[in-house]
Amino acid sequence: MGRWSRLVARRFVDWLDVPPRSRWLDVGCGTGALTATIAMIARPSSLAAIDPSAEFIGAARDNLGEGVDLRVGDAQLLPFAPNEFDASVSGLALNFVPNPLRAVEEMARVTVPSGAVAAYVWDYAEGMEMIRRFWDAAAELDPAAAALDEAIRFPLCRPDRLENLWDEAGLGAVAVAPIEIDTTFADFDEYWRPFLGEQGPAPSYVATLSESDRRRLAARLREELPTADGRIELPARAWAVRGSVT
Repeated sequence: MGRWSRLVARRFVDWLDVPPRSRWLDVGCGTGALTATIAMIARPSSLAAIDPSAEFIGAARDNLGEGVDLRVGDAQLLPFAPNEFDASVSGLALNFVPNPLRAVEEMARVTVPSGAVAAYVWDYAEGMEMIRRFWDAAAELDPAAAALDEAIRFPLCRPDRLENLWDEAGLGAVAVAPIEIDTTFADFDEYWRPFLGEQGPAPSYVATLSESDRRRLAARLREELPTADGRIELPARAWAVRGSVT
């Protein structure tokens, strides 16, 4: 997923249009895809990033090098003072926070008045075709798989839910926008391989299957995915939301 998330991160930062020399915070930074994009194109005066996983922070430190304040911590209790940042953002992480409202309120707390609080999440319900097609095929073969579908587990993947969350957190000038990209795979094996990695909801489900059931699922997907000269091209959409601290 990393190559697609980096494309979305760039479009997200461009959409925010935060002035150069601003102070940025990336909440739920993972291995640093959004953090690296901010460092590369936003010309920040300072950049901090936080994630609950020490392993991810270690990988981010390897990827980003010096100059970024990387910390292990909780989005729901940010270890920063009020008004410490001009822009607090989160990329593809809010779905995994137990209390996303608390996380957004914390992002607002550490951001200056009129500063930007923003995030983006994959549109698992309709717009993230590589995942949507996986769960549709899985549910055809195993009805119990439907309950694991990110579209059900992560209701924030819908634009109205994001807008309501930002409103509930007391942010002003709330705006929601789609970020759309194409995901292209050279062949079926390139599409299927990430689902064998055991990280994330879909790969974790695949890891529970017997070898025969795994082959059945792969065969069903191979039959149903659109191909052109062996290539698989699927649209992908994320929803981005932003607001200003009042």
